[in-house]
Amino acid sequence: MLNYFVNRLTVAVLVAITVSIFAFSLLRLSGDLAAELAGDDATAAEIAEVAKSYGLDRPFHIQYLDWAGSALQGDLGVSIFSNEPVFEIITRALPVTLQLATYSLILSIVIAIPLGVLAAVKQNTWFDRGALVFAVSGQAIPNFWLGLMFILLFGVMLGWLPISGQDTWAHFILPTLTIGLSAMPVKMRLTRAGMIEVLQSDYIRTARAKGLNPNVVLFKHALRNAVLPVVSVTMVTFGRLLGGTVVVESIFALNGLGFEALQAITRQDFPVVQSVVAFVAFVYIGLTLLSDLINAQLDPRIRLS
Repeated sequence: MLNYFVNRLTVAVLVAITVSIFAFSLLRLSGDLAAELAGDDATAAEIAEVAKSYGLDRPFHIQYLDWAGSALQGDLGVSIFSNEPVFEIITRALPVTLQLATYSLILSIVIAIPLGVLAAVKQNTWFDRGALVFAVSGQAIPNFWLGLMFILLFGVMLGWLPISGQDTWAHFILPTLTIGLSAMPVKMRLTRAGMIEVLQSDYIRTARAKGLNPNVVLFKHALRNAVLPVVSVTMVTFGRLLGGTVVVESIFALNGLGFEALQAITRQDFPVVQSVVAFVAFVYIGLTLLSDLINAQLDPRIRLS
């Protein structure tokens, strides 16, 4: 297990370094940042002054090493727009996105796993087909359209729920439904496929032949092995939700990490953009590593491979 952990950690660190270089390079490859910051009417002298004040006149590798070294110490720079430390912007916006991502992930799991198990048990019945149609619909419908429909129905027509803001838990219900329903289909289909395969295996037939309780066979023996792919997908989904809530946060006026990133892109606030991209990527990498370790703990064949 130790060798497996060291190998996976080494890969994660290398990927993190690569992503940090990509995040730092992204905006610089899009054009002359100094000219964009100075404005359309700026002279060459003014552009040179802006480049010097932000360190953009130095070699690329020196800029990257300075930024990476400061980031490792918690200094992510200062926002060009608000002159506020980027670290404070991220720590202020992160709790909102964490709440939304956590609620959405829990909702998707609560719906997906029972639905996938029942669809596998009732394979090729009307319930199975209905569950598959529900899953495909949840994945096919765009988040922005679903969110707007929820606002129109539950917020405007019925007046049951608030449609903007983040002051109470009720403000997170509609955004959670919007994201949770789109995150559910993959886990539901994986659970169904895994359960169908496991229920046809020899050890399940042996357990049934011994007269074990059907619920014990289903949930203790079958589900544990069938849910392994779902563990990986769940971790990856959580990382994706942290960086993929931009549209939903904008629709429901939630000042989360995605919304801050969108505002920073609009304002050409490159210190905020590159730090948010790198932060979300690092969280994604960390969650992927964690999912590998959990799977290795659940299935010894993985860590011995």
